[in-house]
Amino acid sequence: MKKFKMIDEKFICENCGYEVDKLNYTARDHCPSCLYSKHVDIMPGDRASDCGGVMRPIRVEISSKKGYVIVHKCEKCGYESKNRTAHEAEIQPDDIKKIILLTKGEIR
Repeated sequence: MKKFKMIDEKFICENCGYEVDKLNYTARDHCPSCLYSKHVDIMPGDRASDCGGVMRPIRVEISSKKGYVIVHKCEKCGYESKNRTAHEAEIQPDDIKKIILLTKGEIR
């Protein structure tokens, strides 16, 4: 099993066009505005996937250790992954209202 790679870089969201800044403490893996991600990893942070599909947020799980966790599903290949939210980040925090709506199943 490969270990997490710390690749924290700016990117433009392929779903909504939002310019996403680095978090400066962990690798940001989804857009804080629309919560979409991109299928770039096989293991968290490895950037080893060739798929490159857009990953839609399909639900939010609540973990006692990780807090809110967004489950993404790749619209190209169907791969699912889980990503911890950054709703308390100082730089571009995740949209907590969208996280709550996703938790309730109100965003599809």
